Amino acid sequence: MTSKLLLRCAGFCAIALLSSPAHAQNDAVVHEAPMPGLELAQVAGPAPTPAHTGFKALLKNFVDDAKHLPSKENALWAGVGGVAALALHPADEAVNQAMVNSSFAHDFFKPGAVIGALPTLFGSAIAVYAVGQVRHQPKVSHTGMDLIQSLLLSEGLVQGLKFATERERPDGTARAFPSGHASDTFAFATALERHLGWRFAVPAYGLASYVAISRLPANRHWFSDVVFGSTVGIIAGRTVTRHGRPFPATVVLTDRGVSFVFVPGRR
Repeated sequence: MTSKLLLRCAGFCAIALLSSPAHAQNDAVVHEAPMPGLELAQVAGPAPTPAHTGFKALLKNFVDDAKHLPSKENALWAGVGGVAALALHPADEAVNQAMVNSSFAHDFFKPGAVIGALPTLFGSAIAVYAVGQVRHQPKVSHTGMDLIQSLLLSEGLVQGLKFATERERPDGTARAFPSGHASDTFAFATALERHLGWRFAVPAYGLASYVAISRLPANRHWFSDVVFGSTVGIIAGRTVTRHGRPFPATVVLTDRGVSFVFVPGRR
């Protein structure tokens, strides 16, 4: 099972690595940092809200954004998520038993199944988009556009991986890897951060983490499923919002390996 999971993650990384310089999401200039393994980057500023945010523009933007999925940055995120999933894979059964046998975890995380369901998230994204359109507020409809696109891309990636891997769920049903709930909620939170900043993204990521963990006591996913699913969601959200403000956090490849990049001063 471990070798199969390795092939899944490696395959996803290989897809992301098929990139060209034109597909780079950010052109970061790495500077000396006060702490080892932490670099600071300066990235190009935000693009303006698009002039058109109608349905045709939504579809056109989605096709254009999807072309940027193969990129070195996405490959790095996929690699980090894949390594994390592999590292946690040996603990899958132990974590599953602990969560499934916990009545507290079962009751506390039960709402996560509904909160992170695709109809809930997609309905929320459509509502934001509709409000922006009706009230003629392009920034609001643009936010809705990116939320919708992040979910569409997340689902496309998740379903492709599910059918390619066919990993059995803890409850015996098929297609566990990766978790769709985890991916969709992290994609939603990532797109939200691009428009509203970390002040709103922190609770959004907190809720996404809650939803991801909820799949464990529900006996629907292994721990490694939700870890890699969360990574897929981050990749989807970042891919469709590459036009927004500079990413406050990312990963870069340096001569010392993979490093975490944080640019201070961004809300």
